[in-house]
Amino acid sequence: MAHKVIKFEGSDVILVVDKLDETVKEKCVDIYIDTFSQEPWNDIFSSRQIVVDFFDNHLDNNYFLGYVAKIKEEVVGLCIGMKKPWIKGMEYYIDEFCISHSFQNKGIGTVFIKTIEDEIKKQGLNGILLNTERQVPAFQFYVNNGFNPLNELAILAK
Repeated sequence: MAHKVIKFEGSDVILVVDKLDETVKEKCVDIYIDTFSQEPWNDIFSSRQIVVDFFDNHLDNNYFLGYVAKIKEEVVGLCIGMKKPWIKGMEYYIDEFCISHSFQNKGIGTVFIKTIEDEIKKQGLNGILLNTERQVPAFQFYVNNGFNPLNELAILAK
């Protein structure tokens, strides 16, 4: 899909951004559990199967649009999202975005999110929406990558 040359551990490597599909699902489940079970999230998963089911539910959604980042064929990041209808067209909603814990803070996430932005523009999507907690490092990551907090919006749950 997309190939970007990046500096990684002192040498040039190719970061491949590809579609998230069944062929990489199991590796994505591993990365998801590993990443979100650590600080600052500390999520506790009662079983691996609930995370597999989470991925299956997304993959079965006809508006699903997910991506993986790979270095040397190894999946190092994932983005779970969907096309979201809006009155002015379609947007891309990111439900989950993460880089494997051992690959964080190396610039991979920045290249990955910018490549996703390029890809969704090619598909005619109008923008990207996501939500995150202000207190986690991800918030500053998104701000540093051009996302703007929409202070007038509130997330409500019941």
